[in-house]
Amino acid sequence: MKILSIQSAVAYGHVGNSAAVFPLQRIGVEVLPVYTVNFSNHTGYGAWRGPLISPDDVRDVITGIEERGVLGQIDVVLSGYQGGEGIGDVIIDAVARVKAANPDAVYACDPVMGNAKSGCFVAPAIPVLLRERVVPVADIITPNQFELGFLTGTEPDTIESTLASADAARAMGPRTVLITSVERPDREPDTIEMMVVDDSGAWIVQTPLLPFKANGSGDVAAALFTAHYRGTGDAAEALARTTSSVYDLLRTTHESGQRELQLVESQEFYAHPRMQFEVTRVR
Repeated sequence: MKILSIQSAVAYGHVGNSAAVFPLQRIGVEVLPVYTVNFSNHTGYGAWRGPLISPDDVRDVITGIEERGVLGQIDVVLSGYQGGEGIGDVIIDAVARVKAANPDAVYACDPVMGNAKSGCFVAPAIPVLLRERVVPVADIITPNQFELGFLTGTEPDTIESTLASADAARAMGPRTVLITSVERPDREPDTIEMMVVDDSGAWIVQTPLLPFKANGSGDVAAALFTAHYRGTGDAAEALARTTSSVYDLLRTTHESGQRELQLVESQEFYAHPRMQFEVTRVR
């Protein structure tokens, strides 16, 4: 499998491609990373250095890949955080070029906008761009609960309302929706859930909620789920594998006392997920 991953990069820590590439490689996926920013660290620190890469330069890198004649070998285009609205046009164009070369290729979009605690943390134009232009051309999207609500104009909180919101998102274009954080009022205390919905049904999985925030875990989840789903075509299996790997990555990070994801230290959990959580069909 080959994945063209168009995302940010940081030198210190693990977000964007700096979070997604190694776990994908560890499960045997060939990754072609294209960077949209090249920062010293993620912006959660409040200070960082390094350039935003211009849309023209990002497009130029993709054109160079195309000139090597490899777009027909790409199975998946994956995108995450978009630093500026011009990058959206580049991604949409890249998806069109890849699908022209390989009609079986799919586009997986992680519509990064924010979360319930922090609100939106991207430029004001980005959520509108994602909703109106990027998500409609995606095959797979991996929003958190907050992002799903914004995309669909709904308020997902129960299983039923989250399913309805996922269906509303699927009506926009993507056939598969992975909701990476489902926090419903009637769940067991100190737990969090992930849900996936596709044409064949809907499944949910529950894990302990670890008491800390780790930047980049959503990027890892989006990457691993996309690869597992593309490889197996089985949403429940992909959800189980992804949940197991990401939970153990977060557990390892929490136990380390470090702020940044312990991405390398957790590598066996990507290659050999423990499959310790039960996936339940909800539709």
